[in-house]
Amino acid sequence: MGSGTGATGGGWSRRRFVGALAGAAAVTALPAPAPPKSTSGLSGSEEAAAAVSEQPSAEPSTAQPSPRPSSTPAGPRPLHLGTYTTVEGGGTGIGLATYDTESGGITSTGTLTGIANPSYLALHPDARTLYAVDEQDDGAVTAVRLADRKVLGSRGTGGAGPCHLSVHPSGRWLLSANYTSGSVAVHPIDGKGALGERTDVVTHSSPAPGPGQQGPHAHQFITSPDGGHVLAVDLGTDTVYTYRLDERRGTLTEVARAQTRAGAGPRHLTFHPGGRHAYLANEVDDTVAVCGYDPSSGRLTIGEPQSTGSGPGTNYPAQILVTADGAYAYLANRGDNSLARYAVEADGARLRLLDTVPVAGDFPRQIAFSPDGTLLFAANQKSGTVSVFHVDGESGELRLAGEPFASPVAVCALPL
Repeated sequence: MGSGTGATGGGWSRRRFVGALAGAAAVTALPAPAPPKSTSGLSGSEEAAAAVSEQPSAEPSTAQPSPRPSSTPAGPRPLHLGTYTTVEGGGTGIGLATYDTESGGITSTGTLTGIANPSYLALHPDARTLYAVDEQDDGAVTAVRLADRKVLGSRGTGGAGPCHLSVHPSGRWLLSANYTSGSVAVHPIDGKGALGERTDVVTHSSPAPGPGQQGPHAHQFITSPDGGHVLAVDLGTDTVYTYRLDERRGTLTEVARAQTRAGAGPRHLTFHPGGRHAYLANEVDDTVAVCGYDPSSGRLTIGEPQSTGSGPGTNYPAQILVTADGAYAYLANRGDNSLARYAVEADGARLRLLDTVPVAGDFPRQIAFSPDGTLLFAANQKSGTVSVFHVDGESGELRLAGEPFASPVAVCALPL
């Protein structure tokens, strides 16, 4: 996941570190959706834009918990690591490793070569196929069969600098975001996990980018929890676009869009497990926002900007995660080099900043939970390391699990 122009040579480009530091012109916000029924005592507008209280506290969340995933068996589990292969000091492909579910310790097992700039990775729902972006000017996505690590082929995304991809819950469609060209693409997935030729590509041609932004910059493309919509986060246009995906043809139809304030630079969206709220990390203005979400229309309502917990220096928030029980959220802060911990309250409608902890690395580009939620992995781009933290199931507190693992230009860690 990046933020600038894709690099094809050996140097670091702007997108490798931060992204265009400017915002897009504001567009009149869409009307807020009718608020869902809530037991939180907040009004609909309060739920969509509830403010963060920045006083550290360890009070429990009021979110309705859902069960944590079942415990992962003890012993080594697979870990895949994304990198850049065309930059100085970068890797040579997808890093292969294992991690211990108890200690969090990582052990290298080799490298899967033959894929250029596999900077972001995603797993098929059946856990048999891994997908990687090929983050280049001639962007592509690649499928890898995990059983024998055989590359099943690559397909062009129809755009430049793909930086994010995800698999639709049906397992039949791969969604990817082309950062440099500001477009999103859809590819079919066959029964063996291989990719077909893309069925659609949509460029974000409006609203116009603001001063300092050279164009749209699609940064993420995901499916809503209800499965009815797919949402694209675009840093260049300060907009989150909602589409309906035709699951027979693989085509996209825009149904809604939501604008942040001008210059926010939205980067990453994650949903609360309740499905009515989401949290947006804004890279350029160093904020997060609580969003309301209406599953029937796909409309997102973006709340007021809130603190990332970063200090006085320059900071670019990267990715935000929510625990499976909906009780806590974590934000990776690049620059401040910290992980912020929030209590999730009011059934998902409010974030309350609790504290930050040092990430034990430089420039945490991406974070991910282990499948059972007991470990959090942070890929630190500039230090070329992966930090692992134990996640306390009750308090949500993070505790560093030993020394960080060395991994060249670590930009994505995907524990299985």
